[in-house]
Amino acid sequence: MAHSPPQPGRPPIGQLQTVVDLLETPALARIYLYAYQHGPVTVAELVAELAIPQGTAYDYVQKLDAAGFIEKTRDQRPFEYDAEAVSLTLSTNGETQTITPALIAAVARRSENGDIDVYIERHGLDGLAVALEYVSEYVEGTVNSRIAARELDLSPLEAEIILQALEPVAEAFADGGA
Repeated sequence: MAHSPPQPGRPPIGQLQTVVDLLETPALARIYLYAYQHGPVTVAELVAELAIPQGTAYDYVQKLDAAGFIEKTRDQRPFEYDAEAVSLTLSTNGETQTITPALIAAVARRSENGDIDVYIERHGLDGLAVALEYVSEYVEGTVNSRIAARELDLSPLEAEIILQALEPVAEAFADGGA
């Protein structure tokens, strides 16, 4: 169930498809995340800051706008966009996972950090979400790398690698930050 109510005129299944796309497309995730953290922003800013082709940036902004994840905040050119926090909780077979901006940020880093990409290939997005929870505790100082390794059923080396790869994400989102 989504934590925020569905947007009028925006079908929930269409929003779900965009969330899936955010988790599968690092460039789309980077655009959402940049607008979420730095908004309001223009498409020109997105192109310049993220080194994404202009056509792709316009397509992705349109997709995010149609799903209600970003909103046009200025009706004159250049248009400006701001993003709302995505929070979607999925439950299947007694397992629950929440998709948050922090998880989207981890996916956005996938193309820049091969360790995150390898981790997703080995453990899937669910594994990444769980690892991100431990990384947040690691940043807070309540968990060390050995505990994380044991709880995530990883070798100490693999745990240390993913903790270090995701640490900037956890720090950016510590205490509900953007």
